[in-house]
Amino acid sequence: MDFGPYLMLASLEGAVTAAVLALTAIGLSLVFGVMRVVNVAHGEFFMLGAVLAWWVASHVGGPPALGFVAALAIAPLAVGGLAALADMTVLKRVAYDPERTIVATIGILYIIQQVTLMTYGPEARPVEPLFNTRLALPWVEWGESGLQLYWPWGLSTTSYKLFVIGAAAAVLVGVWLLMARTRIGLLMRATQLDREMALAFGIPVERVYAMVFGIGGALAALGAVLIVPIQQAHYLMGGDPLLLSFIVVIIGGLGSLPGTVAAAIFIGLSDSLTLVILPWLLNYFLPGLEIDVSPTLSKILATLLVALVLVFRPQGLFGTGAK
Repeated sequence: MDFGPYLMLASLEGAVTAAVLALTAIGLSLVFGVMRVVNVAHGEFFMLGAVLAWWVASHVGGPPALGFVAALAIAPLAVGGLAALADMTVLKRVAYDPERTIVATIGILYIIQQVTLMTYGPEARPVEPLFNTRLALPWVEWGESGLQLYWPWGLSTTSYKLFVIGAAAAVLVGVWLLMARTRIGLLMRATQLDREMALAFGIPVERVYAMVFGIGGALAALGAVLIVPIQQAHYLMGGDPLLLSFIVVIIGGLGSLPGTVAAAIFIGLSDSLTLVILPWLLNYFLPGLEIDVSPTLSKILATLLVALVLVFRPQGLFGTGAK
């Protein structure tokens, strides 16, 4: 396959990663933006969504598509409810103190992880997607008679991956509409701007916090349900989403939803494109030199970018500085 079609295929794979990462990171950003809580257990809510998706899909009778649809509805609601309960029973009792909430969410992380290990087990288990038709993709090149359309061998994707990208985009638009156009979003924004003033105006801040923490957990679980037909559910799968979500939120700006989405797209695409562009550049400028490019390289580059952002723009690329 030529470089152009290969680059297009890598971009599509990166778009799937970016879509799921945006859903996961937007929940983390929402929790920090409204509550000023760094939720270290966010990755375990992601993992729990994948595990519950497998459990629901495997226990619902009928065609596999019915099990996936049930998992898509039940798992985010269940994880969101658990997250709201964790807020009311744990974070509320430590008065949302920044240091103590970090310790508390680390405890929640280990509780969820170990309970999942004891009940679900250490095995990785798949979930069958709603549909998974392979679609051939066209490519356009300039030929002797002008632009020509042809179908390169191996240039294809699946209908489910396109569904993941579209579903994530629709949910992100829904989150924006919730924050910008509804009374619930107004209460969240008022609480985010000034907690004491919100209390003075009779806004039930603690209920808003529980709702926000639940929405954050549900968004992480939804991202996991969407990706689990591509990746398998495993009790240790929460580590990478947590790390990448923190990277995305720091680059985009803590509490900035547009910044989080933009950074998720950048990190998701770079995760795939690095493995394509860097070997091509090395082969072009250093022919004959054989270097294996590890998938970990994109995470190293993302971590270096975080360091640069923290040095030159601590509030993030889209964040606002303290006033």
